[in-house]
Amino acid sequence: MSNVLHVGTRKGLVTFTRDAVGWAPSAPAFIGQPVSAVLSDPRDGAIYAALRLGHFGVKLHRSDDRGATWSEIAAPAFPAVPNPDDKAPAVDMIWTLVAGGADEPGVLWAGTTPGGLFKSADRGASWSLNESLWTVPERAGWMGGGYDLPGIHSVLVDPRDSRSLTIGVSTGGVWRSADGGATWRLTGQGLRAEYMPPDMAFDLKVQDVHRLAACASAPDIVWCQHHNGMFRSTDAGETFSEIKNVQPSVFGFALGVHPHDPNTAWFVPAIKDELRIPVDCKLVVTKTTDAGRTFTAHADGLPGVSYDLIYRHCLDVNADGTRLAIGSTTGNLWVSDDAGRHWSQIHGHLSPIAALTFG
Repeated sequence: MSNVLHVGTRKGLVTFTRDAVGWAPSAPAFIGQPVSAVLSDPRDGAIYAALRLGHFGVKLHRSDDRGATWSEIAAPAFPAVPNPDDKAPAVDMIWTLVAGGADEPGVLWAGTTPGGLFKSADRGASWSLNESLWTVPERAGWMGGGYDLPGIHSVLVDPRDSRSLTIGVSTGGVWRSADGGATWRLTGQGLRAEYMPPDMAFDLKVQDVHRLAACASAPDIVWCQHHNGMFRSTDAGETFSEIKNVQPSVFGFALGVHPHDPNTAWFVPAIKDELRIPVDCKLVVTKTTDAGRTFTAHADGLPGVSYDLIYRHCLDVNADGTRLAIGSTTGNLWVSDDAGRHWSQIHGHLSPIAALTFG
C-alpha cells in the first residue's frame, strides 16, 4: 500500500505519511498559495506542484527529495503572437500534470485552462505548446464548464505505446492522437449531452467530459464521468456506452479505476448545476465491480450530513487498488484501506482540496 499522500489545497501542499499510529501531516509547502495540480512521478520519484496565483500567473515547482526542498522550474506558457497588436493568451491554471511513458524519461504533459496541452521533455525545465491541438478548427467552439474558460483536465498515456494519447476537454469532448500529439482526432461516439438541443446531444465537440481514467493493465478500457452521466469505453475512447439508472446520481466529477481490474471503478455522486452538493446531503462513494452493470454505495465512515464535493483530481487509487483517498471542497480528507468499503477521516480542517495523489 502507498503510505504517502500529497494533498494540494487552496492554502498550500500538505503531505501525509502513514506510520503505525496513523496518518501524520507535514508542515505545508507553499503555505497560503493555491495548489491546482500535483504529480508524483513513478519513474524517478520527483514531485511536482502547480500553483495558481491569479494576478501573478502560474508557477511550477519540483522536489527531488520527497518534498524536503523545492525548486521553481519553468511553467507552461503560450508563445508570443506574431502581431504585437494581438494579445497572446495566458495560462490561467495548470489543471493536470501527467508523467510520460516509462520509455520517455523526463517527459511530462500539462493540461491547462484555457485549453492548452503542453509537453516538457526535460522534467519541466522547458515547455512547448502542442500547436496541432491548439489549432484544430473545433477549438473555436470549446466552452467553459465549471470554469469560465475551457480546459484540459485528463491526459491518458497508453502504457503500451507512449505516442498514443487520449485527452478530455471541458467543454470540448474527447481527443486522441496516435503519433505523440502531431495530429489529433475528435472521438467519443456515444457520449450524450442532454444540456444541448436534441439534434446536438451526440455532437462530439460539445461533450462536457468531467474526467477520463483508464485501467493501467487494460488501457483500452476507459471510464468517463460526464456532466450528465457515466460512460465506459472498450476501445480506448473511440466509442462509449452510457451507464444509466445509478443511484443516488450519475452526476459527479471524481473517478477512479482499479489498476488491474478494468471492471472495477469508483465514482462520487452529487447534484449538478447550481447545487453541487451530495444527494440528500449524504456523501457516498459508489463502486462497480461488473463494468457498470450494478453499483454499491459505500458510506461507512463518511458524514451523515455533508456539503462536501469531490473535485476531478480529488480521488486517487493506489497501485494495487486496495487503498483510496478522497478530499473535498470543505477541506475534509478520507482514506479507505479496503477498496472503498469503509472510510476513515484523517483530517477535517484543511482548506478546499483541488488535487491529491499517492506517491
